[in-house]
Amino acid sequence: MNWTIYRLLRRSYAVRLWLSRELTPTGLGVLSFLLLLGLIGLDIKRSVSYQLFAFSGALLLVAIATSRLSRHRVSASRRLPRFGTVGVPLQYRILLQNQGQRKQRGLTLAENFADPFPSFQAFQKVFGKKTPPAVQRRAWLKLLARQRVAIAWPIDLPPLAPRGETEVIGEIMPLRRGLLPFQTLTVACPDPFGLVNRCQRLVLPQTVLILPKRYEIPQIELPGARRHQAGGLALAAAVGDSEEFRALREYRPGDPLRKIHWKSWAKTGRPIVKESQSEYSMRHALILDTFQADQDSEWITEEAAEVMEEAIAIAASFACALQTGGQAQESLLDTVFVGLQAHCFTIGRGFGHTEKLLTLLAAVQPCRDKSFDSLLPVVQAQMSRLSGCICILLDWDRDRQTLIKQLQAAGIPTLVLIVATAQGLNHGLTEPPDNSCLTVPESRLHVLQLGDIQKGLWNL
Repeated sequence: MNWTIYRLLRRSYAVRLWLSRELTPTGLGVLSFLLLLGLIGLDIKRSVSYQLFAFSGALLLVAIATSRLSRHRVSASRRLPRFGTVGVPLQYRILLQNQGQRKQRGLTLAENFADPFPSFQAFQKVFGKKTPPAVQRRAWLKLLARQRVAIAWPIDLPPLAPRGETEVIGEIMPLRRGLLPFQTLTVACPDPFGLVNRCQRLVLPQTVLILPKRYEIPQIELPGARRHQAGGLALAAAVGDSEEFRALREYRPGDPLRKIHWKSWAKTGRPIVKESQSEYSMRHALILDTFQADQDSEWITEEAAEVMEEAIAIAASFACALQTGGQAQESLLDTVFVGLQAHCFTIGRGFGHTEKLLTLLAAVQPCRDKSFDSLLPVVQAQMSRLSGCICILLDWDRDRQTLIKQLQAAGIPTLVLIVATAQGLNHGLTEPPDNSCLTVPESRLHVLQLGDIQKGLWNL
């Protein structure tokens, strides 16, 4: 029975997509009016609505017939940017070429994405539980909305000259991070009545990486002192107080004269310079909690997914803010998280750029097959070099408190941010958040409420 209902829902979804593509908004209105008249005009002896039904049906048939007479041939190519951001309109260029001998007017262009219909397993999670039908329907609609990767607005094309090229600007609104799959472009030409479209589908598979959304972060002075960095940093990225001798190498154009090693030049006959390394710098950690227990209830999973997305957005916001603010030139930032595997990614002068970190965050998935303890060894390996730490947590339980206590025992100032799902005493968390485990004076703990994240960040 469930399989039959799922197939009916899938078929009705496909029919709605087809109608929205093949009919104009006016055509959809006429079709709805036609169906209404067909219901109220069954008894032709007591109602004359069947006459309007016949007229509307004939109008649609004529519109369908005339739309088939359209012979537009258009080729297209997209010029997409490398990245987009969730919640920020993404603009790109589309180059169109009219391959016909006649000037084309009134055409519209629409993007089609690879929006997969929810799987049968997801359908069973929604309708397999004994919950009220209204709750099941809301959960199903949320699941359908979550499947949408972007919103694309149709583009009214200018007149296309025969054999000519025209460039237009497309705009979409990304809704989900990760790879955004562009699938096809639909060029629609309405019939003279403006009811039915003659559609030409152009298969143009492309992808754009959509980065996590970002919030505005206030100016935060990260606490902590410079610490010795084992192995040092290359001179080209030197940030610190002392530079230690590293090696000798041949002179390169642009090297300062004060670095020339004159004795080696005298021995070899070639200019030789001294290469140094910095041994002290500020180093902070940004710890992202990605551990979530596997939930059976679909509405809980939806809420947990929202918490996860907000945590990633906060991490991306801090990474960008800290690398563009005043401390960007004098500190390093280690971002630690566990998705399918543990990651420790460093950004700063001489290391990876923020763009690479955002690319990693765009692909982060919840970690449901491991416990929070698997994050501890990754953090412990960095503790001796850290000046401060920012922890973005999804819950407040014993394991997460253990991590904070270890950071405090090492004397590391820590900013703890907990993403909460509900108001009240515990904020929907396993245990009520408290500051008792924060022993370093500069450490702080804040709870960020879903739906009010930006306000909570401004209050830091």
